[in-house]
Amino acid sequence: YIGALGARVICDNIPGLVNKQRQLCQRYPDIMQSVGEGAKEWIRECQHQFRHHRWNCSTLDRDHTVFGRVMLRSSREAAFVYAISSAGVVYAITRACSQGELKACGCDPLKRGRSKDERGEFDWGGCSDNINYGIRFAKAFVDAKEKKVKDARALMNLHNNRCGRMAVKRFLKLECKCHGVSGSCTLRTCWLAMSDFRKTGDYLRKKYNGAIQVTMNQDGTGFTVANKNFRKPTKTDLVYFENSPDYCVMDKSAGSLGTAGRVCSKASRGTDGCEVMCCGRGYDTTRVTRVTKCECKFHWCCAVRCKECEDTVDVHTCKAPKRAEWLDQT
Repeated sequence: YIGALGARVICDNIPGLVNKQRQLCQRYPDIMQSVGEGAKEWIRECQHQFRHHRWNCSTLDRDHTVFGRVMLRSSREAAFVYAISSAGVVYAITRACSQGELKACGCDPLKRGRSKDERGEFDWGGCSDNINYGIRFAKAFVDAKEKKVKDARALMNLHNNRCGRMAVKRFLKLECKCHGVSGSCTLRTCWLAMSDFRKTGDYLRKKYNGAIQVTMNQDGTGFTVANKNFRKPTKTDLVYFENSPDYCVMDKSAGSLGTAGRVCSKASRGTDGCEVMCCGRGYDTTRVTRVTKCECKFHWCCAVRCKECEDTVDVHTCKAPKRAEWLDQT
């Protein structure tokens, strides 16, 4: 698609890019295609992680910032989005390198010759994921925007971007193939491979739960904790400046879509429970008939035949706030 239209035309029309990002886009159009694939992946992952929460990582159509005004507040949600998006770019580029889709990179060239682990010696072989290239490009591309401005928010974003990049590297694993008599492991060929992106998502979600509220230190080079009772953030901690809105009612200025109409669980006492999700406003119950496949049997050879079963379930959805003007907040 980029090839057909010309990289310059495409890159000049992507809203929100700074000059350095536009230059990288024009120089590496194939990598930009991978970045686009990565974006779909991390948005899906973000929505999976927050599917049972009031803020459910919902995207806004026709808004080039993807999440709208929620990103203007320096909240822990913004911290998570910066980290997971940065991780998604690393993951997508690294995978594309290994699959031979990019001109600029391939398998990790440093994984050659012999090496050893706790099980003994092995030969590097196969295709090791070139994570260092993925991290370098993601750093140059994603961080370029923050480096244009020298303020507290840019410093916060750069910190959380780095957390995301390093999270992918954390889950590299050694995969090996055994050679020898009847598969005995007298000789092993090994390569480094990234784990499933879900592991990175789960890890960053834990970091979101333990994110540390900070303030800018006086010389403007780093952070101090907002509450002296909390520990100082390390390089692997997500950091944020402002408390989050409660996301209960629609408030366009805060980027909150509210929870009216969201499905909740009547039995749960967690964040997906109707009491929490609906913010005490109550919920409506609708009876829904679902058709599912059931009593499936395997027939020799080779078909599976199922019956169709109907079951009736109650679906609970959060009521809207009583005061109509809340819905019109801008």
